[in-house]
Amino acid sequence: MEKPVRKPILLVCGVLVLAAAAFLLFGRDGTPGDASPEAGFARDMATHHAQAVDMAFIVRDKGPAREIRSLAFDIINTQANQRGMFQGWLQQWQLTQATDQRPMAWMSGHGHGAAPAATVPAGTMPGMATPQELTKLKQAEGTQAEVLFLQLMIRHHEGGVEMAEGLLKLSTRAEVVSMAQKIVDGQTGEIKLMTELLKQRGAQPYPSILKTS
Repeated sequence: MEKPVRKPILLVCGVLVLAAAAFLLFGRDGTPGDASPEAGFARDMATHHAQAVDMAFIVRDKGPAREIRSLAFDIINTQANQRGMFQGWLQQWQLTQATDQRPMAWMSGHGHGAAPAATVPAGTMPGMATPQELTKLKQAEGTQAEVLFLQLMIRHHEGGVEMAEGLLKLSTRAEVVSMAQKIVDGQTGEIKLMTELLKQRGAQPYPSILKTS
């Protein structure tokens, strides 16, 4: 009686598993797949940017000082345009705008979690404001609203920088890498500006969520 030939079957199964994993990461024709860092970055950053735009609208509508209004306008325009690009990439890659994967799964093991647990609830992205903080911002007026907006947006930008730097470690796709670097450079510059605006109002940023070397 002949013994069953198992090695070829195991080999075929292994190839199929690798092929499925490669499809999730690279998709069709080398485009990013559903589980790729590029797709995760695009989805999460689109959500992250949406909250920044919402916060900027909130403070803009309160009639703040000219420099705060100008900053809010820049954030609204820049991040709304970038968000459109993220969504366009996903459509171009034939991927869904949403996924069942938890936020930041694409960056797992690459530095996420630098922020204190008190400021980053489980399953969310770094720097995101809580519903309670957003309510407080909506209720604030005058200088108090300006200070709270700046504090929340500095922390939000720090989270965006953390996410973009994470992508730079994981991807070589030109358009995604270019956008991530723009986010790092642009939001780092705005953090410095907002820190100075806080100083002018006798206030300080929240403790930084970024890792220090």
